[in-house]
Amino acid sequence: MDSIGIDLHKRESQLCTITEDGELIEQRIVTSRERFTAVLGSRPAARILVEASTESEWVARHLESLGHTVIVADPGFAAMYATRAKRVKTDKRDARTLCEALQLGAYRAVHRASDAQRHVRAQLAVRDALVRTRTRYIALIKAAVRREGLRLPSGEAEQTISKLAALALPPSVHEELAPLVALWAPLQAELTAADARLTAIARTHPVVTRLATMPSVGPVTALAFVAALDDITRFHSAHQVQASLGLVPSEYSSGDRRARGHITKRGDARMRWLLVETAWRIVRSPNPQRAGLKAWAMQIAQRRGKRIATVALARRVAGILFAMWRDDAPYHAVTSPTRAAA
Repeated sequence: MDSIGIDLHKRESQLCTITEDGELIEQRIVTSRERFTAVLGSRPAARILVEASTESEWVARHLESLGHTVIVADPGFAAMYATRAKRVKTDKRDARTLCEALQLGAYRAVHRASDAQRHVRAQLAVRDALVRTRTRYIALIKAAVRREGLRLPSGEAEQTISKLAALALPPSVHEELAPLVALWAPLQAELTAADARLTAIARTHPVVTRLATMPSVGPVTALAFVAALDDITRFHSAHQVQASLGLVPSEYSSGDRRARGHITKRGDARMRWLLVETAWRIVRSPNPQRAGLKAWAMQIAQRRGKRIATVALARRVAGILFAMWRDDAPYHAVTSPTRAAA
């Protein structure tokens, strides 16, 4: 069976084919379904390796429909590029390196999300964009208010415009902020609608409903966690889940020297952000159901500071959600730091 490495790009892609007879064929084609069909549609079934990227999923699905076996590989797996020269990088060399890695088996395949979870991830990405836009609007409004020697009262983001209207600001400031005020209502309406759609999806998913029984974990966070992991059986421990979400410390150790740094920040950045937000809600909450986890985080805060403690708590929350999903069990409140650590 022929081996093909494809260096995917938005407009054009580089193909490197090594046939069973050892012949090397290199081609550069337009990245489109039509061109992939024209070049690879009539070929016998081959093994194809592509890097995970924005285009990789639709390309993989299309090539599979043509009868080929497609592997989507982790681009961060260093062993896959062992034969590539560090000082010379071209698309031809990259495609050839992928082809050789396929022949050697020097690659690490990534998990390809199911259709349902890909749809959920897309909706979560849209909601994330709306939230970040609203956050940017709030930051601009607060800055304009502070320039006048005033402060916007703290509270829910939804009440920003009503809090702004209650302040005695000069007409010039209201005029400056008028475009943001005009856009606020439709933005908030779209965000409310996005939350409603995601909540409706969450209600139909028993795993999401179970994860949402944990205090401070809402339907959006639970749904995002399920979408990020997709298949719980591919993880053997909570630590694997935490590492896949980039919540474990980086480390560079050799011999007697051991150096640990900031968290790796690998994987789904949105899910990591939601877990950290959940941890902040637990730390700030007076609810007794959160007392054990809060006390556990405060013990770390005394030694390392509150921010590091909150990230550690986010890591702990990820482990708890994994265990709830794996064991098909609802959340049980932890009342002491010792039990929280256990």
